[in-house]
Amino acid sequence: MQFELTKPFLDELNLAVESKNEAAVLALIEHLRPVDIAEIINEQSLKEAIAFYQFLTEEQAADVLIELDEDVRERFLNSLSSKQIAKQFIDNMDSDDAADLLAKLPVEKKNEVISHIQDIEQASDIIDLLNYPEDTAGGLMAKELVKVDINWDIKTCINELRRQTQEVENVYTVYVVDDRNVLQGIISLKRLLLTPDNKKVRDIYNDKVIAVKADLNDEEVGQIMEKYDLVVVPVIDEIGRLLGRITIDDIVDVIKEEAEKDYQLASGISENVEYSDNMWLQTRARLPWLLVGLMGGIISSKIIGTYESQIQINPEMAFFIPLIAAMGGNVGVQSSALVVKGLANKSLGLNGIWHKILKEILIGLTNGLVCSGLILLYNVLFPDTGGINWAISITVSIALLSVIFFAGIFGTVIPLMLHKYKVDPALATGPFITTTNDIFGTFLYFYIGHLLYAVF
Repeated sequence: MQFELTKPFLDELNLAVESKNEAAVLALIEHLRPVDIAEIINEQSLKEAIAFYQFLTEEQAADVLIELDEDVRERFLNSLSSKQIAKQFIDNMDSDDAADLLAKLPVEKKNEVISHIQDIEQASDIIDLLNYPEDTAGGLMAKELVKVDINWDIKTCINELRRQTQEVENVYTVYVVDDRNVLQGIISLKRLLLTPDNKKVRDIYNDKVIAVKADLNDEEVGQIMEKYDLVVVPVIDEIGRLLGRITIDDIVDVIKEEAEKDYQLASGISENVEYSDNMWLQTRARLPWLLVGLMGGIISSKIIGTYESQIQINPEMAFFIPLIAAMGGNVGVQSSALVVKGLANKSLGLNGIWHKILKEILIGLTNGLVCSGLILLYNVLFPDTGGINWAISITVSIALLSVIFFAGIFGTVIPLMLHKYKVDPALATGPFITTTNDIFGTFLYFYIGHLLYAVF
């Protein structure tokens, strides 16, 4: 059953913790998973969280710490000594989780924590992982894995697996390496158990293995695992030596973080911020694109000012300015969102770019004809008191058709250009494309009106 945190439950738990009633505390959290306990701690004060933590086992405490909100975890770790962090948490974590935790600490405290790690091999693994950039396969991988030598017999493999699995929580696959630790392939546990003891690994292993280089970008790792439906992927160095493995839970975190970042960019937030972040950080992340929108509004107002005399003669043109601007922005966001999605999952294909542009031209024409026809029909059926104004009706219809058409093209081309120059194309789905289309749509509307009113 899924756990749902309620205020009565939290109050009862805090009361049991405060009264140091261990039996009551353990009874309340007996069936909870680490992520559920983390949800509780996220709602507690620092003092309550520290007191509650004393009732957790060391293994529980380490698992819960990983699940905490980043700001809560930071405050919690700052309240502990380097020795406490090493003994209570790092010693009970996988190498990748430990490296992620230490990477968030100040350099001085990070070095102190490492100096208190008793397992030298674990400390070495963590230091090795810290040397990789966070957004690479090396920064994601864990060192804990199970491997066998290609020259071993099955009996030796089974004995070695018993020893190695003591250090590995989940065994997804068994990797096969040669004497130089170069990855040769994989072998399933079922195949190992069903093969006679005198057989060699080289006789039964599968050499068709998908691996990633340590310097590969984490997003590309996620795309590879999604494409080939992998739950784990080995990480190798430039000459093919096995370094570690990346599991699906780590990739899910990457996908989630990337989606959150793209959503924030699309919303005009230039940095990764949380609601709990301080006012200055949120202002710094949100203000730049507000200023872009402000500049766009100023330019649009200048365009309107240029055609002030035309508005004075035909004031009814002002009624449709919001319509033209809104439709241009909406169409541009729709088009750019589809292109950004295609770039992210690589569904555009080799010929997808030009195909997408051609398709957007046809879609823009279709949508433009439908919308412009409807607005023309509206102006004819519901004229002002002075009767049907054919000049304004035709002007609005043609302008709307043009704006929808060109906004679709902009929404397709701009993210492709940003992607070409290594800029996150998610920028094109937010204020950037909206502001651009507002300016262009306003200009196009008045320019077409200027030409048509000369005719009429």
